[in-house]
Order: sequence, then structure tokens, then C-alpha cells
Amino acid sequence: MPISRSFRSLAAAVTLAVFLFGCQSLRTGGLVASKAPADISGPAASTIAGDMVSRLAEHVGPGTGTIALKQDGSPFGQALESALKGWGYAVVTDQTTDNGTASIPLAYVVEPFEGQVLARLSTSGVELGRAYEITAKGASPASPLSVMRRG
Repeated sequence: MPISRSFRSLAAAVTLAVFLFGCQSLRTGGLVASKAPADISGPAASTIAGDMVSRLAEHVGPGTGTIALKQDGSPFGQALESALKGWGYAVVTDQTTDNGTASIPLAYVVEPFEGQVLARLSTSGVELGRAYEITAKGASPASPLSVMRRG
């Protein structure tokens, strides 16, 4: 059934695009409200967060500032905070920083879709997105990284 597989791939690509560029109703302070399902396992959350932070570091530089993380308290949010610190970023979760400290606001969305999860990190300058397959040992990328730069 090649037509069915092609249609499914097209549907997944369209859904990923809508996921990455949509959610206008969730906007708070220029970024989407962070959310991730509570049922993602710790190993999967850590794997996804580690991969996404390594990709974020490629675009904003490793440890280049204080990250103001809009967190929802999910396992993924906690894993993301840990991964950011592991890459040398200072992280604040209460949305306040010292008066002279520049911060990089960061929000995330993780959504289940057709047996995979779609993950997105958003800053004021860049959005990164990728689909992941959840495995027994964690997660593995199921799509190329999507990058959207803002002017």
C-alpha cells in the first residue's frame, strides 16, 4: 500500500508544520505556554530534552546566557531544565532575573501524535521542532530537525 504510506507521511508532515507554526491561541508574552504530557517516561523525557538542548546550543550558543524557562512541572520540563544546566546555561523558572542580566525566554510543547511525540522549543529568535519515537530505553529522533528563525 504505497499510497497509504505516502498519505500517512504527508499527513505527519502537515501535522508537524501546523504544530510548529500554529498554536497562536496559546501565546503568552510572545511564546507558547509550555506543556508536556505527564506520562512521558523519565528516560524518554531526558533523551528528548538532551537532544533538543544540544540543537538549541547550535543556534544560540552553548551557555550563552540565562534561560527564563516557562515550565509546567512535567517530567519533560524537569529534564529540560537539567539538560540546560548540563550545557552550562543558568536557568530561572520564576521568570525573574537580576536587573542587569539579559535572559533568553524559552518555552516548550511536547504532544503525542500517531505513536510518536512532537517536541518544540521556542525562544524569541528561533523555534526548533522534531518528532521522536518512544523506545524502551528512551526515545530516538523520527524526523529531521525543523528550524524556524525569527527576524
